[in-house]
Amino acid sequence: MLNKADLVRFSKIVGEDNLKTDEPMSKHSSFRVGGPAELYLEVDSVEKLKAILDVNKELKLPITVIGNGTNILVKDNGIKGIVIKYVAKGIAKATLDNDTFAITADAGLPNAALANELLKDSLTGFEFAASIPGTIGGAIYMNAGAFGGEMENIVSEVTFLDLDDLAIYKSDGDDCDFGYRHSKFENMNTVILSATMVFNKGNKEEIKRTMDAYLQKRLETQPYDKPNAGSTFKRGDGFITAMLIDEAGLKGYTIGGAQVSEKHAGFIVNTGNATAKDILDLIKYVQKTIMEKYGKAIEPEVRILG
Repeated sequence: MLNKADLVRFSKIVGEDNLKTDEPMSKHSSFRVGGPAELYLEVDSVEKLKAILDVNKELKLPITVIGNGTNILVKDNGIKGIVIKYVAKGIAKATLDNDTFAITADAGLPNAALANELLKDSLTGFEFAASIPGTIGGAIYMNAGAFGGEMENIVSEVTFLDLDDLAIYKSDGDDCDFGYRHSKFENMNTVILSATMVFNKGNKEEIKRTMDAYLQKRLETQPYDKPNAGSTFKRGDGFITAMLIDEAGLKGYTIGGAQVSEKHAGFIVNTGNATAKDILDLIKYVQKTIMEKYGKAIEPEVRILG
């Protein structure tokens, strides 16, 4: 249990505006559901992050790290301990040769912001991620991908902080154990700090056309009009999960305020008054139905917290 003196110590590190107690996680999740975080901190530098962790050595509170909350589902009872949102958003550019550049982006930088910066310099290779909600850190964590591209194809190095020994490490892209919606960081007690990615010079007009086309396709096929956390389920091994859910007649199926999207069966949406339990119950119902009808196990892509 946090006392007033502990809160003062954390406040001195991050500032009063960046510290909240019993903060509803519904404010920090694109699902717009979730109970309170015991202590919510927004942190914009490695130094502040280390200072927080140093204080927590004696408190020994559990720590949960989030990005923009676009791929999480926080349970209704909330999250105990400290929730840290790392919001550093710096960008640095290094020239590798005349047409190749290494871009290092802080983990808190939104994908769309990086895409726009790359567009200014006519750098190609990130168009697939321009309309993926979330941040660079989150994209690395889950090896985000779309339209045939994935983070593993462009990442050359990831810098991260180990929450156990408070040391900073670097990992080559080849050593990140990237797989389908997976990286080694899912199984490590770390905070991703930044990533270095390699891009080539391209044609600015073509890059913009591709970004616009991808965004338009998302708007046409995905339920942007209702709160959701992107694709709820991972792609199946040898089958398209959303297609099976559609064929099973589950489009529009509702539990409480949670619904299998009528626009895209791979999405569960909050129709306005959903609880996290509604969404979790619907996830389990869809899994059970697909197993019974097709003998296929489907896994959530969304990260469940609390």
